[in-house]
Amino acid sequence: MPIADSDVKWVTAPKIGLMEQLYLPAIFEGLQTTVRHTAKTLFGDGAVTQQYPEVEPKLPPNYRGVHRLNRDEQGRVKCVACYMCSTACPAHCIDIVAAPSPWPDREKYPETFVIDELRCIYCGMCEQACPVDAIELTTLYDLTGLSREELMFDKEKLLSVFDETVKAGTDPIRTRAGRLSVASELPVDVGLTNSSSAQS
Repeated sequence: MPIADSDVKWVTAPKIGLMEQLYLPAIFEGLQTTVRHTAKTLFGDGAVTQQYPEVEPKLPPNYRGVHRLNRDEQGRVKCVACYMCSTACPAHCIDIVAAPSPWPDREKYPETFVIDELRCIYCGMCEQACPVDAIELTTLYDLTGLSREELMFDKEKLLSVFDETVKAGTDPIRTRAGRLSVASELPVDVGLTNSSSAQS
């Protein structure tokens, strides 16, 4: 269907003077903005660039940085290899290989647990999906490496991040302290058997 002539509005190009052709008004307007921001930074509450690494950045308490695998009260890896974190991960950067657990309070544990820190988008979905609070994102931000392999965090490296953050007292505020989970506790009869054998 053709457009009716009454619907067409013809406009003429505005006349540009010599000043506009030389871009002088636009240049002065840009300089005015620059001077205004400079004055705010020097004498007001303007944003200031932090001189990292000389000055440590002030991060919010809910900052999501490098991952860690938590340990339980006995120092064992808290993960039960349920694959909830790797299933929830939108970047598909978590790789877990499960094995039968050597401990009686759970069926499985992660034989290998690898997170590709370069592929991760640090969304925190793994942390939310974990039913036993085994994986958390810490406030560590200075993550560097010379190769991709260095930034593939395996189970030992993730547990060392836990040890480092606990030692430094920089536990994430999202940590929920407590037992492994209700499902992983010993059955009542097993607990009674163990306690009675310990008494005898």
